[in-house]
Amino acid sequence: MIATPDRTPLPRTFFDRPVLDVAPDLLGRILVRATPDGPIALRLTEVEAYDGPNDPGSHAYRGRTPRNDVMFGPPGHVYVYFTYGMWHCMNLVCGPEGTASAVLLRAGEIIEGAELARTRRLSARHDKELAKGPARLATALDVDRALDGTDACAPGDTPLRVLTGTPAPSHQVRNGPRTGVAGDGGDGNAHPWRFWVANDPTVSPYRAHMPRRRRS
Repeated sequence: MIATPDRTPLPRTFFDRPVLDVAPDLLGRILVRATPDGPIALRLTEVEAYDGPNDPGSHAYRGRTPRNDVMFGPPGHVYVYFTYGMWHCMNLVCGPEGTASAVLLRAGEIIEGAELARTRRLSARHDKELAKGPARLATALDVDRALDGTDACAPGDTPLRVLTGTPAPSHQVRNGPRTGVAGDGGDGNAHPWRFWVANDPTVSPYRAHMPRRRRS
């Protein structure tokens, strides 16, 4: 018999911990996006940890800016950034306020509202591809910069919330180098901070950083 996932919202104390504790513990949790057309729920299967000033791969490595301000807390808030001039990516802020650590949500399985996600991810060939990658995840859930700073732990109605779900068993959790991170931050020995559920079809493929070519 398969147990029903726990729909209790995660408290702020869950996020008020070191990023390397929070990141793997997010696997199996349920992210709910409330939209005017109805909710979309996603089971998290892949994440990456970013540890602020201690991490050369982090947006906050060189300090606070208007872009990364939300990363500095409080924990439990949503940090959304725009990349490559076309995609949004979603993170959950963790650690004590002022530490600038966050977990990038890389992939998940849509478990509710797939029909809504499909209207935003028309190129997906199968439902397992709807949120397979951080930009696809944000697109499927209709997440953009307007949601930057959203409190996912606020009481009452909120556009984004994280539920307890069914945490991934430790023997199913894998870790390795982060995808597409350049320089020292991409060193898999120093920062094996990508975590995923083993053998889950929604996990995105690993890709090393490839420098962007300048147009001649």
